[in-house]
Amino acid sequence: MFTTLKAVFQDKDVRSRILFTLGMLIVFRLGTHITVPGVNAQAINTLVNSGLFGLLNTFGGGALHNYSIFSLGVSPYITAQIVVQLLQMDIVPAFTEWSKQGEVGRRKLNKWTRYLSVLVSFFQAIAISVGFNSLSQFGLIKDPGMLTYCIIALVMTAGSMLVVWIGEQITQFGIGNGVSLIIFSGIVARIPGEVLTAVKKGLIDVTDQAQLTQNAIFGGIFALVALLLIILVVYVNQAERRIPVRYSKRASTVVEQSHMPLKINSAGVIPVIFASSIIMVPQTVLSLLSAQFSDAAWFKTAETVFNLEQPIGMTIYAVTIVLFTFFYAHIQINPERVAENFQKSGAYIPSVRPGLPTERYISKMLNRLSSVGSLFLMMIAILPLMGSYFFDLPRTIGLGGTSLLIVVGVALDTAKQIEGRLIKRRYVGFIR
Repeated sequence: MFTTLKAVFQDKDVRSRILFTLGMLIVFRLGTHITVPGVNAQAINTLVNSGLFGLLNTFGGGALHNYSIFSLGVSPYITAQIVVQLLQMDIVPAFTEWSKQGEVGRRKLNKWTRYLSVLVSFFQAIAISVGFNSLSQFGLIKDPGMLTYCIIALVMTAGSMLVVWIGEQITQFGIGNGVSLIIFSGIVARIPGEVLTAVKKGLIDVTDQAQLTQNAIFGGIFALVALLLIILVVYVNQAERRIPVRYSKRASTVVEQSHMPLKINSAGVIPVIFASSIIMVPQTVLSLLSAQFSDAAWFKTAETVFNLEQPIGMTIYAVTIVLFTFFYAHIQINPERVAENFQKSGAYIPSVRPGLPTERYISKMLNRLSSVGSLFLMMIAILPLMGSYFFDLPRTIGLGGTSLLIVVGVALDTAKQIEGRLIKRRYVGFIR
């Protein structure tokens, strides 16, 4: 690790990319403290126990706690990405065609994703402003009215798109995936404060010696479990199945041997982020309707169904994670395209015929691995929610599994990119 750190600061290109990434993240963190005009930011403290608040605050990088201009974070952009990717599955012919056009098609899809992000941001800003204002005990909006809500929505929409732009700049000129790093930075930035609060309540504010000892033991056990979970997440994210691949040369009888690695969790943390975004959509709509229909039976039922603190909400969340794991794994590794590339390059899998049998074999292996990966993601994301429900643990622990998956997954991905760039810079080649 220390050798890698030394190499990072010795390599000018990698060092400049890391400094650029840190600079953009600092700009984002500064923006999280700029409150939206016309809002009583102190009133947001009464909404901390809201399920929607926890999700939005997580994917907004902690910006919702101050109801800042970056409160929405990248959640509208993620929601728009989900919709666009679903539309590519032969639902909108133009989107399906663009997905096969390489870089040109990707740019067109990104353009429509941004357009949809603007619409989602504006709707979401109005919905949470109206909903949180009705739920707040002290009045979140100082002068409630359609004009005020529209101005707030415009400011928050502009802030959200600025955050997306920051993420894209990090991806292009920095290190790692910018959108994921923004979520990562918000989670990491809240860790010291939450640890300090937990230590203060558990060790400093307790006068009873027996209670103090009990809290210390519980804190040690919790830290040990968190460490074991981190090790487990790292182990599963790094685990892979290596499928042997042979490359036959027509001009000779030599056969080159290689392998195609398939990870147990090919989708990474994306299914958890997608599932959380899907859960946020109905919660956002319900928050918009809470002022008029809060006493209606259907509203209470829907509020219970999409509440992550209730068993049915946890079940929907778990099923969504599993489905998105399979969906995104097949997007990341398209068996049809892999089989086509094998045929073009003269590659084959031993004991498997080229073409359609190869495609079916890769799809079968991908489904098997995704079964294990999806159960793993579901377990890590759901166990803290179940602990919060059954054992009355602090609400901040409820989303701890989701946060842990995001932090570890993003950290591993960023570390791999740094190592890849270092290897690329060290490689000289035979020309020189």
